[in-house]
Parts: sequence; C-alpha cells; structure tokens
Amino acid sequence: MGVDERRREVGLQLETRPCRESTEEGEAERASTSTGEGSDQPLDSETSRPKKKTMSSRPAIRVEREGGVATVVMDSGQKRNALTLAMWLEVAERFAELQADVDLRCVVLRGGNDVFSAGADIAEFPRTRNDKGQARQYGEAIAGAMAAVEECPHPVIAAIRGDCVGGGLEIAAACDLRLASAKSRFGIPISRIGVVMAHAELQALKRLVGHARSLEILLTGEVFDAARAQALGLVNRVFEDSAFEAEVAAVVGRITAGSPLSNRWHKRFLRRLSDQAPLSEDERNEAYEFAGTSDYAEGITAFLEKRPPRFEGR
Repeated sequence: MGVDERRREVGLQLETRPCRESTEEGEAERASTSTGEGSDQPLDSETSRPKKKTMSSRPAIRVEREGGVATVVMDSGQKRNALTLAMWLEVAERFAELQADVDLRCVVLRGGNDVFSAGADIAEFPRTRNDKGQARQYGEAIAGAMAAVEECPHPVIAAIRGDCVGGGLEIAAACDLRLASAKSRFGIPISRIGVVMAHAELQALKRLVGHARSLEILLTGEVFDAARAQALGLVNRVFEDSAFEAEVAAVVGRITAGSPLSNRWHKRFLRRLSDQAPLSEDERNEAYEFAGTSDYAEGITAFLEKRPPRFEGR
C-alpha cells in the first residue's frame, strides 16, 4: 500500500488543541508526562489560566539540503520529540522523494531539539490506535516509514542525541549506520503499556542484535546508555557529546567521498543477501557492471594520478 493510500485509509482529522505529551520512554519511568498544562507552563495574564500552545508553522518532518547531503529532521515541537501517526506517514513521504534524487550521496536522519525521539505520542492513541483496526493502520504506517528508510538507495545515517526509545529506536534501526552521543539513551519499554511490535517492526531490531538480545530488550523494557547500546550492537559508533556533530560530519564526509554507485550497489546487494532465495544469473552478473561506469574509470585514473577522485555517479 502506498503512502497516499495509507493516508486516505487512516483518514486522520488532526486536532489543533494542545495535548499532554506522553511518550513510550516517559511511560516507562512514570505514570504520565505533561508538557501541556503543567504547573511550569506560563499563565495568561488576563485569565490566570495556562496559556494555550500555538501550532508551529515548521513542518514536523523537514528536509534540509546541503550539496549531496540531505538531513531529515523529525521535530514534533514537543520536549521529548514524540512521534505522531502523521509524522510516521510523512517520514515515508519524504524518503520516497529522496529515493528518486540521483544527485544525493548521503541522508542523515535526526531529531529536533537535540532529542532523536523518545517514542510514539501515546497521548493520541485513544483516537489513532484505539482498536484492532486502528492498531493495524498505525502499525502499517510505522512499517511503511521503516521500509522507506531501508529501501532508500542512498546511505542513511541516524545521528542520535538524547532519547532514542520505542518508535525512535525502531526507525533508527532501519538506518544503515547509527552514530550516537555518549549521553543518548536507548530501549523499547512498550510492554509497560501493553503495546506489541508487529513482525515488520521486529525485523530491523533482530537483524541488528539477534533473537536473544531482541528478547532481552523487549522483555525487560530497560532503558540503557549508549555504551550498552554499542555493546549490544544497536549502534555503530559512540562519540563524546562535545565532539558529536564534528564526528558525524566526518563520517558523512568519508561516505560522500566514495563513489555513489559503489555505495548504492553495496547497500542493495547486502539487503538482497538477507533473502535466502538463491541469486539469479542476472543478479550475479550485476556485480560486475561497475567496470563499465564512468566512476570506475575516474577512480582508477585518480588513483594513478595520485589525486582525489571526482565521482559523478555515472
């Protein structure tokens, strides 16, 4: 089912009234989390009531482009960057657009306000995930977003700061690389609210850490630090918070310095190898098509001339 069909089927009527922020990570630590009408919210001078929040004009999922690098920012406007159903659908849309951009060399997925995401917005569940039918639609939206990230032909990096929990960890697991700040936290504590991950959602987690560790993460519901996440195999690299942005930029630089065709082929071939079906003769032959590309000729020439290559993706 395409993104537009999912949107029509869900038929969301997004409300504009403020609501209490409630995330999967927050529910694991306390009964509820409120950023909407808490005692620390500014009061209206005339009514002495908490001021109403206004809807931001900034899109919840936005794409920032610099050269051959696209940065997809998830920014719900909430403190913990909770992911709404509309955001899951929009992630799929944005990545579908990026898939078709042949000039791209790398995509970075990150959260706004220095928080990747503390999970799904539980406050909207009574109207978006309230019965079996809605739960299936919601799960299909998550699966669609994850598939769009996984199927993106360009390398995708999750740049993780702060909480990366629940749905946040699910979408990070769909990326090719996960780079984390030493202060980030991870976990999937959804058993605390009775939510179940569907098969499509579990696949990415199992691919990273295996059967036993996936069960450990899900059964205990523990929220753990970046060092533990790296030990489990959830993240590739952990950097000190002060150096995080520079280190992410350095990794992006190394990726974009390579041939985009090589990167795309390697990503696609490794994904294909997760399917146990035997490779066809055409698939085997595709591995040698690089020899007829301009990038291959440029790479060899640049090596012999002892200069950096200028790849064009052809």
